Amino acid sequence: MATEATTLTPEARAFLATPRFATIATVGPDGAPHQAVIWYMLDGDDVIINSRPERRWPRNLAADPRISMAIYELEQPEHWFGLKGRAELLHEGAEATADIQALARRYGGDPEKYAGQARVTYRIRVERVFEYR
Repeated sequence: MATEATTLTPEARAFLATPRFATIATVGPDGAPHQAVIWYMLDGDDVIINSRPERRWPRNLAADPRISMAIYELEQPEHWFGLKGRAELLHEGAEATADIQALARRYGGDPEKYAGQARVTYRIRVERVFEYR
């Protein structure tokens, strides 16, 4: 069964508040999809993601901001949320490094591992939310 909304529902927000891995899909310059597994965090009704700027998906977003995400529940893999939206560059430099360090803390990683790295942070403005059971 699937349900659809145009904003994060309370159920979606509660689900996404738990640290889970997300799979994102972006559109490459040739129109082909590109997928990656990432960390994320919520910021109100938006989703924050972070990467090194030279990786494929940040370069794809710089050219085409469309993005989709799939986040599933490990204990019940048939229960998952899909998000579609547009990404906008939020931070570069030291602010983006602070963002990845916050993500590392959220996921139980070592924030110091990311000190001094060149990073970019994107804000995803969610346009559609799908829940699958």
